[in-house]
Amino acid sequence: MNTIAFSGTVRDGIGKKASKAVRNEGGIPCIMYGGDTNVSFSIKPKDIKGLIYTPDFKVAEITLDGTLHRCILKDAQFHPVNEAVLHADFLKLEEGRAVKVEVPVRFKGVSPGVKTGGKLQQTLRRIKIKTTPDKLVDTLFLDISTLELGSSARVKDVEVPEGVEVMNSLGIPVVSVVVPRALKGGDGEEGTEATAADAPAADAPAAE
Repeated sequence: MNTIAFSGTVRDGIGKKASKAVRNEGGIPCIMYGGDTNVSFSIKPKDIKGLIYTPDFKVAEITLDGTLHRCILKDAQFHPVNEAVLHADFLKLEEGRAVKVEVPVRFKGVSPGVKTGGKLQQTLRRIKIKTTPDKLVDTLFLDISTLELGSSARVKDVEVPEGVEVMNSLGIPVVSVVVPRALKGGDGEEGTEATAADAPAADAPAAE
C-alpha cells in the first residue's frame, strides 16, 4: 500500500475566521472525520502535494498530538486563481468500516495487437471500489496479453481481489488497441472496426 506520512497541528478554533488565520500563517486548515469525533487541524502545503498531484492512490498517515491516524483524502478546495489548496477533508480508516475510493488501473502483459503496430488507448484510468481498510488496495490490474488489433477490455475484465467490490458499470471500456491508419483495410471488416476505435470519446484521455 502506498502511504505518505506527515504531522499536523490540532486547532481549537473552527469557522471561516479560524481557517483564515491558519492560511495567513501559511498552513492549510483540515478536518478529519469518521472517528468518534471530528478533529480540526492544520498541515503545511508541502505535506498534501504527495496526495493531490499524483496519479497514484495513497493512504495518509497523519500524526496528531503523538497519535497516528490512517486516513484517505476525501475532498480538497482550491483557490480559483492560483489553485492553492484552501481546505482538505480526511476520512479516518476504521477497522471493519467500508470505504469508497478510486484507484488507478495498471496493465499486465503485452498486447499482441500492439506488437503488430496497434496503439494502446486507455479510456478509463481510475476505478471506484468499496472495501474495508484491511482489504484496501492502491492499484487494480488488467491483463492485456490477449488484446488484438481493434479489440478492447472493459471493467468486467479487471482483476478484482477478494473482498473488493467494483462500483463502476462492468461494461465501461477501459482500454482498446487502436488500428493505425497505415494498417487499416480499404473496405474490409477490420477497416470498419478500426474507424470506430480510432474515434475516442470526447472526454477520453490521451493514450500513454
